[in-house]
Amino acid sequence: MRDASYEFLKKLLQTPGPSGSEGGVASLWREQAQGFAEVRGDRMGNSFATLNRGGSPRVMLAGHIDEIGLMVTHIEESGLLRFSGVGGWDPQVLVGQRVLLQTKNGEVVGVIGKKAIHVMEADERKKVSQIKSLWIDIGAKDRDEAKEKVRVGDVAVVDQGVVELPNGRIASRSLDNRMGAFVVLEALRLLSEEEGLAAEVVAVASVQEEIGLYGARGAAFGLDPDAAVAVDVTHATDTPGIPKNEHGDHSLGSGPVIKRATNLSPIVSEGLISAAESEDISYTLEADSRSTSTDADAIQFTRAGIATGLVSVPNRYMHSPNEMVDLGDIEACARLIALYVKGLGEATDFVR
Repeated sequence: MRDASYEFLKKLLQTPGPSGSEGGVASLWREQAQGFAEVRGDRMGNSFATLNRGGSPRVMLAGHIDEIGLMVTHIEESGLLRFSGVGGWDPQVLVGQRVLLQTKNGEVVGVIGKKAIHVMEADERKKVSQIKSLWIDIGAKDRDEAKEKVRVGDVAVVDQGVVELPNGRIASRSLDNRMGAFVVLEALRLLSEEEGLAAEVVAVASVQEEIGLYGARGAAFGLDPDAAVAVDVTHATDTPGIPKNEHGDHSLGSGPVIKRATNLSPIVSEGLISAAESEDISYTLEADSRSTSTDADAIQFTRAGIATGLVSVPNRYMHSPNEMVDLGDIEACARLIALYVKGLGEATDFVR
Protein backbone atom coordinates (compact mmCIF):
# COMPACT_ATOMS: atom_id res chain seq x y z
CA MET A 1 0.00 0.00 0.00
CA ARG A 2 1.36 3.41 -0.92
CA ASP A 3 2.48 5.52 2.03
CA ALA A 4 -0.09 8.31 1.57
CA SER A 5 -2.97 5.83 1.50
CA TYR A 6 -1.71 4.05 4.60
CA GLU A 7 -1.41 7.31 6.53
CA PHE A 8 -4.97 8.21 5.55
CA LEU A 9 -6.22 4.81 6.70
CA LYS A 10 -4.56 5.27 10.08
CA LYS A 11 -6.15 8.71 10.50
CA LEU A 12 -9.57 7.21 9.75
CA LEU A 13 -9.07 4.45 12.30
CA GLN A 14 -7.93 6.82 15.05
CA THR A 15 -10.72 9.38 14.62
CA PRO A 16 -13.76 8.66 16.82
CA GLY A 17 -17.05 8.19 14.98
CA PRO A 18 -19.63 5.90 16.57
CA SER A 19 -23.00 5.47 14.88
CA GLY A 20 -24.90 8.75 14.83
CA SER A 21 -21.79 10.79 15.66
CA GLU A 22 -19.68 10.30 12.54
CA GLY A 23 -19.11 14.00 11.79
CA GLY A 24 -15.40 14.18 12.61
CA VAL A 25 -14.33 11.17 10.61
CA ALA A 26 -16.72 12.05 7.78
CA SER A 27 -15.02 15.44 7.45
CA LEU A 28 -11.66 13.69 7.18
CA TRP A 29 -12.99 11.38 4.43
CA ARG A 30 -14.49 14.28 2.47
CA GLU A 31 -11.30 16.30 2.68
CA GLN A 32 -9.33 13.39 1.24
CA ALA A 33 -11.86 12.83 -1.54
CA GLN A 34 -11.71 16.46 -2.70
CA GLY A 35 -8.34 15.76 -4.29
CA PHE A 36 -9.88 13.77 -7.13
CA ALA A 37 -13.71 13.79 -6.95
CA GLU A 38 -16.82 15.93 -6.49
CA VAL A 39 -17.75 15.80 -2.82
CA ARG A 40 -20.96 16.42 -0.89
CA GLY A 41 -22.89 15.24 2.16
CA ASP A 42 -26.55 14.67 2.94
CA ARG A 43 -28.93 15.25 5.84
CA MET A 44 -28.18 11.85 7.37
CA GLY A 45 -24.45 12.46 7.46
CA ASN A 46 -23.53 10.23 4.50
CA SER A 47 -20.56 11.39 2.42
CA PHE A 48 -20.44 11.15 -1.39
CA ALA A 49 -17.50 11.37 -3.78
CA THR A 50 -18.45 11.30 -7.48
CA LEU A 51 -16.30 10.53 -10.49
CA ASN A 52 -17.32 10.92 -14.15
CA ARG A 53 -20.73 12.47 -13.45
CA GLY A 54 -23.19 11.70 -16.25
CA GLY A 55 -21.49 8.44 -17.19
CA SER A 56 -23.33 5.16 -17.48
CA PRO A 57 -24.03 2.90 -15.68
CA ARG A 58 -24.17 4.67 -12.32
CA VAL A 59 -22.36 2.55 -9.72
CA MET A 60 -22.46 3.06 -5.97
CA LEU A 61 -19.51 1.90 -3.85
CA ALA A 62 -20.54 1.79 -0.20
CA GLY A 63 -18.50 1.36 2.96
CA HIS A 64 -19.90 2.40 6.30
CA ILE A 65 -17.80 4.84 8.27
CA ASP A 66 -19.41 4.43 11.70
CA GLU A 67 -18.03 2.23 14.46
CA ILE A 68 -19.52 0.67 17.55
CA GLY A 69 -19.34 2.77 20.69
CA LEU A 70 -21.00 3.66 24.00
CA MET A 71 -23.58 6.23 25.10
CA VAL A 72 -24.00 7.80 28.53
CA THR A 73 -27.50 7.06 29.88
CA HIS A 74 -27.29 8.22 33.51
CA ILE A 75 -24.99 10.11 35.87
CA GLU A 76 -25.04 8.74 39.41
CA GLU A 77 -24.72 10.82 42.58
CA SER A 78 -21.20 9.45 42.96
CA GLY A 79 -20.19 10.89 39.57
CA LEU A 80 -19.99 7.49 37.87
CA LEU A 81 -21.55 7.23 34.41
CA ARG A 82 -23.91 4.46 33.37
CA PHE A 83 -23.97 3.64 29.67
CA SER A 84 -25.42 1.50 26.92
CA GLY A 85 -23.83 0.07 23.79
CA VAL A 86 -24.02 1.80 20.42
CA GLY A 87 -24.05 -1.28 18.23
CA GLY A 88 -23.32 -4.83 19.32
CA TRP A 89 -20.77 -5.45 22.07
CA ASP A 90 -19.49 -8.48 23.90
CA PRO A 91 -19.40 -6.85 27.37
CA GLN A 92 -16.46 -9.04 28.40
CA VAL A 93 -14.09 -7.02 26.21
CA LEU A 94 -15.15 -3.73 27.79
CA VAL A 95 -14.04 -4.40 31.36
CA GLY A 96 -11.07 -2.22 32.33
CA GLN A 97 -10.89 -0.39 28.99
CA ARG A 98 -10.05 3.28 28.74
CA VAL A 99 -12.60 5.30 26.75
CA LEU A 100 -12.74 8.67 25.03
CA LEU A 101 -16.00 10.50 25.67
CA GLN A 102 -17.00 12.93 22.93
CA THR A 103 -18.50 16.02 24.59
CA LYS A 104 -19.39 19.55 23.49
CA ASN A 105 -16.24 20.79 25.23
CA GLY A 106 -13.90 18.18 23.80
CA GLU A 107 -12.75 14.70 24.75
CA VAL A 108 -12.99 13.41 28.30
CA VAL A 109 -11.02 10.32 29.30
CA GLY A 110 -12.70 7.63 31.37
CA VAL A 111 -12.19 4.08 32.56
CA ILE A 112 -14.78 1.30 32.44
CA GLY A 113 -15.17 -0.08 35.94
CA LYS A 114 -16.54 -3.28 37.43
CA LYS A 115 -16.75 -4.75 40.89
CA ALA A 116 -13.32 -6.26 41.63
CA ILE A 117 -13.11 -10.05 41.76
CA HIS A 118 -11.77 -9.86 45.34
CA VAL A 119 -15.07 -8.53 46.67
CA MET A 120 -17.39 -10.70 44.59
CA GLU A 121 -19.47 -13.48 46.04
CA ALA A 122 -18.66 -16.96 44.74
CA ASP A 123 -21.71 -17.09 42.45
CA GLU A 124 -20.92 -13.63 41.02
CA ARG A 125 -17.53 -14.80 39.82
CA LYS A 126 -19.19 -17.40 37.61
CA LYS A 127 -21.39 -14.88 35.81
CA VAL A 128 -20.40 -13.08 32.63
CA SER A 129 -20.33 -9.30 32.70
CA GLN A 130 -23.30 -7.34 31.45
CA ILE A 131 -23.22 -3.71 30.39
CA LYS A 132 -25.79 -2.84 33.05
CA SER A 133 -23.27 -3.93 35.71
CA LEU A 134 -20.48 -1.72 34.34
CA TRP A 135 -19.83 2.01 34.60
CA ILE A 136 -17.49 4.71 33.30
CA ASP A 137 -15.33 6.49 35.86
CA ILE A 138 -14.04 9.92 34.80
CA GLY A 139 -12.55 10.70 38.20
CA ALA A 140 -15.35 13.06 39.22
CA LYS A 141 -16.00 13.35 42.97
CA ASP A 142 -19.78 13.68 42.56
CA ARG A 143 -22.65 14.17 40.10
CA ASP A 144 -22.27 17.94 39.91
CA GLU A 145 -18.64 17.71 38.88
CA ALA A 146 -19.40 14.97 36.35
CA LYS A 147 -22.24 17.04 34.82
CA GLU A 148 -19.82 19.90 34.23
CA LYS A 149 -17.90 17.62 31.85
CA VAL A 150 -20.40 15.12 30.45
CA ARG A 151 -24.06 15.09 29.46
CA VAL A 152 -26.47 12.20 29.12
CA GLY A 153 -26.40 11.22 25.46
CA ASP A 154 -22.68 11.84 24.98
CA VAL A 155 -20.97 8.99 23.14
CA ALA A 156 -17.62 7.31 23.66
CA VAL A 157 -15.20 5.00 21.89
CA VAL A 158 -12.62 2.65 23.32
CA ASP A 159 -9.19 4.28 23.45
CA GLN A 160 -7.25 1.86 21.26
CA GLY A 161 -5.13 3.19 18.40
CA VAL A 162 -3.41 1.44 15.52
CA VAL A 163 -0.80 -1.20 16.34
CA GLU A 164 1.50 -2.32 13.55
CA LEU A 165 2.25 -6.04 13.62
CA PRO A 166 4.50 -8.35 11.58
CA ASN A 167 3.53 -9.68 8.14
CA GLY A 168 1.70 -6.54 7.06
CA ARG A 169 -0.99 -6.81 9.73
CA ILE A 170 -2.49 -4.11 11.91
CA ALA A 171 -4.75 -4.14 14.95
CA SER A 172 -7.11 -1.32 15.88
CA ARG A 173 -10.60 -0.51 16.98
CA SER A 174 -13.03 0.60 14.22
CA LEU A 175 -11.62 -1.54 11.40
CA ASP A 176 -15.26 -2.58 11.17
CA ASN A 177 -15.86 -0.70 9.05
CA ARG A 178 -13.62 2.30 8.71
CA MET A 179 -11.67 -0.04 6.47
CA GLY A 180 -14.64 -0.26 4.09
CA ALA A 181 -14.98 3.51 3.86
CA PHE A 182 -11.27 3.63 3.05
CA VAL A 183 -11.53 0.91 0.38
CA VAL A 184 -14.34 2.55 -1.60
CA LEU A 185 -12.46 5.86 -1.68
CA GLU A 186 -9.19 4.15 -2.58
CA ALA A 187 -10.96 2.35 -5.43
CA LEU A 188 -12.31 5.70 -6.61
CA ARG A 189 -8.80 7.17 -6.48
CA LEU A 190 -7.49 4.34 -8.62
CA LEU A 191 -10.30 4.89 -11.12
CA SER A 192 -9.53 8.62 -11.25
CA GLU A 193 -6.15 7.71 -12.74
CA GLU A 194 -7.72 5.62 -15.52
CA GLU A 195 -8.73 6.77 -19.00
CA GLY A 196 -11.89 5.71 -20.81
CA LEU A 197 -14.07 5.20 -17.75
CA ALA A 198 -17.67 4.74 -18.89
CA ALA A 199 -19.45 4.52 -15.53
CA GLU A 200 -20.43 7.28 -13.17
CA VAL A 201 -18.95 6.08 -9.90
CA VAL A 202 -20.05 7.31 -6.50
CA ALA A 203 -18.11 6.28 -3.41
CA VAL A 204 -20.26 6.56 -0.28
CA ALA A 205 -19.08 6.62 3.32
CA SER A 206 -22.39 5.61 4.84
CA VAL A 207 -23.47 6.16 8.43
CA GLN A 208 -25.46 4.30 11.10
CA GLU A 209 -24.81 0.80 9.77
CA GLU A 210 -24.11 -0.64 13.19
CA ILE A 211 -27.57 0.34 14.46
CA GLY A 212 -29.67 -0.69 11.47
CA LEU A 213 -28.11 -0.10 8.01
CA TYR A 214 -29.83 3.28 7.95
CA GLY A 215 -27.35 5.49 6.11
CA ALA A 216 -26.88 3.21 3.12
CA ARG A 217 -30.63 2.95 2.67
CA GLY A 218 -31.03 6.72 2.43
CA ALA A 219 -27.96 7.12 0.23
CA ALA A 220 -29.09 4.44 -2.21
CA PHE A 221 -32.58 5.91 -2.43
CA GLY A 222 -31.15 9.30 -3.30
CA LEU A 223 -28.60 8.03 -5.82
CA ASP A 224 -30.81 5.40 -7.49
CA PRO A 225 -27.76 3.61 -8.95
CA ASP A 226 -27.90 0.86 -11.57
CA ALA A 227 -25.56 -1.28 -9.49
CA ALA A 228 -23.71 -1.19 -6.21
CA VAL A 229 -20.82 -2.87 -4.44
CA ALA A 230 -20.80 -2.80 -0.65
CA VAL A 231 -17.56 -3.30 1.28
CA ASP A 232 -17.39 -4.63 4.83
CA VAL A 233 -15.43 -7.00 7.02
CA THR A 234 -16.15 -10.68 7.43
CA HIS A 235 -14.92 -13.16 10.01
CA ALA A 236 -11.41 -14.48 9.50
CA THR A 237 -11.69 -18.20 10.18
CA ASP A 238 -8.03 -18.91 10.92
CA THR A 239 -8.31 -18.72 14.72
CA PRO A 240 -9.42 -21.48 17.10
CA GLY A 241 -13.06 -22.41 17.46
CA ILE A 242 -14.49 -21.00 14.23
CA PRO A 243 -15.90 -23.85 12.09
CA LYS A 244 -14.98 -23.46 8.43
CA ASN A 245 -17.91 -25.65 7.40
CA GLU A 246 -20.21 -22.91 8.68
CA HIS A 247 -18.26 -19.73 7.95
CA GLY A 248 -15.95 -20.63 5.06
CA ASP A 249 -12.18 -20.60 4.76
CA HIS A 250 -10.99 -17.00 5.00
CA SER A 251 -7.57 -16.39 6.49
CA LEU A 252 -5.66 -13.15 6.87
CA GLY A 253 -3.73 -12.65 3.66
CA SER A 254 -6.07 -14.73 1.48
CA GLY A 255 -7.39 -11.69 -0.37
CA PRO A 256 -10.85 -10.18 -0.81
CA VAL A 257 -13.89 -12.27 0.07
CA ILE A 258 -16.57 -12.20 -2.63
CA LYS A 259 -20.03 -12.96 -1.30
CA ARG A 260 -22.55 -15.16 -3.08
CA ALA A 261 -25.95 -14.84 -1.45
CA THR A 262 -29.56 -15.29 -2.43
CA ASN A 263 -30.31 -11.58 -2.14
CA LEU A 264 -27.25 -10.40 -4.11
CA SER A 265 -27.04 -9.95 -7.86
CA PRO A 266 -25.30 -12.89 -9.54
CA ILE A 267 -24.41 -10.53 -12.37
CA VAL A 268 -22.37 -8.35 -10.01
CA SER A 269 -20.93 -11.27 -8.06
CA GLU A 270 -19.79 -13.09 -11.19
CA GLY A 271 -18.38 -9.85 -12.57
CA LEU A 272 -16.28 -9.42 -9.45
CA ILE A 273 -15.05 -13.01 -9.71
CA SER A 274 -14.13 -12.55 -13.37
CA ALA A 275 -12.29 -9.32 -12.59
CA ALA A 276 -10.26 -11.01 -9.85
CA GLU A 277 -9.32 -13.92 -12.07
CA SER A 278 -8.38 -11.66 -14.99
CA GLU A 279 -5.59 -10.08 -12.93
CA ASP A 280 -4.74 -13.05 -10.70
CA ILE A 281 -6.06 -11.36 -7.56
CA SER A 282 -6.36 -14.02 -4.89
CA TYR A 283 -9.87 -14.25 -3.41
CA THR A 284 -12.14 -16.56 -1.49
CA LEU A 285 -15.89 -17.10 -1.78
CA GLU A 286 -18.42 -16.79 1.01
CA ALA A 287 -21.99 -18.07 0.78
CA ASP A 288 -25.18 -17.03 2.52
CA SER A 289 -28.55 -18.66 1.88
CA ARG A 290 -30.43 -15.66 3.26
CA SER A 291 -29.16 -12.09 3.60
CA THR A 292 -25.75 -10.63 4.41
CA SER A 293 -26.37 -8.42 7.50
CA THR A 294 -24.43 -5.62 5.79
CA ASP A 295 -25.26 -2.41 3.92
CA ALA A 296 -25.67 -4.60 0.83
CA ASP A 297 -29.06 -5.68 2.19
CA ALA A 298 -30.32 -2.12 2.61
CA ILE A 299 -29.10 -1.10 -0.84
CA GLN A 300 -30.42 -4.19 -2.61
CA PHE A 301 -34.10 -3.62 -1.85
CA THR A 302 -34.13 0.18 -2.23
CA ARG A 303 -36.61 1.65 -4.73
CA ALA A 304 -37.34 -1.00 -7.40
CA GLY A 305 -34.23 -2.98 -6.45
CA ILE A 306 -30.54 -2.40 -7.12
CA ALA A 307 -28.12 -4.99 -8.49
CA THR A 308 -25.75 -5.32 -5.55
CA GLY A 309 -22.57 -7.22 -4.76
CA LEU A 310 -20.52 -7.53 -1.59
CA VAL A 311 -16.76 -7.69 -1.13
CA SER A 312 -15.28 -8.19 2.33
CA VAL A 313 -11.93 -8.30 4.08
CA PRO A 314 -11.15 -11.05 6.62
CA ASN A 315 -11.12 -9.61 10.14
CA ARG A 316 -10.06 -11.26 13.38
CA TYR A 317 -11.71 -10.31 16.70
CA MET A 318 -14.63 -8.40 15.20
CA HIS A 319 -16.42 -5.90 17.46
CA SER A 320 -13.56 -5.76 19.89
CA PRO A 321 -11.07 -3.02 20.82
CA ASN A 322 -8.38 -4.78 18.76
CA GLU A 323 -9.66 -6.04 15.45
CA MET A 324 -6.97 -7.36 13.11
CA VAL A 325 -6.62 -7.31 9.32
CA ASP A 326 -3.98 -7.77 6.64
CA LEU A 327 -3.07 -4.60 4.73
CA GLY A 328 -2.55 -6.64 1.57
CA ASP A 329 -6.18 -7.78 1.70
CA ILE A 330 -7.36 -4.17 1.98
CA GLU A 331 -5.24 -3.07 -0.96
CA ALA A 332 -6.37 -6.02 -3.08
CA CYS A 333 -10.00 -5.26 -2.27
CA ALA A 334 -9.66 -1.72 -3.64
CA ARG A 335 -7.84 -2.99 -6.74
CA LEU A 336 -10.53 -5.58 -7.40
CA ILE A 337 -13.38 -3.11 -7.18
CA ALA A 338 -11.62 -0.58 -9.40
CA LEU A 339 -10.89 -3.30 -11.95
CA TYR A 340 -14.51 -4.46 -11.98
CA VAL A 341 -15.93 -0.95 -12.42
CA LYS A 342 -13.36 -0.08 -15.11
CA GLY A 343 -14.64 -3.05 -17.12
CA LEU A 344 -18.26 -1.85 -17.16
CA GLY A 345 -19.52 -0.34 -20.41
CA GLU A 346 -22.45 1.90 -21.23
CA ALA A 347 -24.36 -1.14 -22.50
CA THR A 348 -23.81 -3.21 -19.34
CA ASP A 349 -27.19 -4.68 -18.38
CA PHE A 350 -27.96 -5.63 -14.79
CA VAL A 351 -31.49 -6.89 -15.53
CA ARG A 352 -31.98 -10.63 -14.92
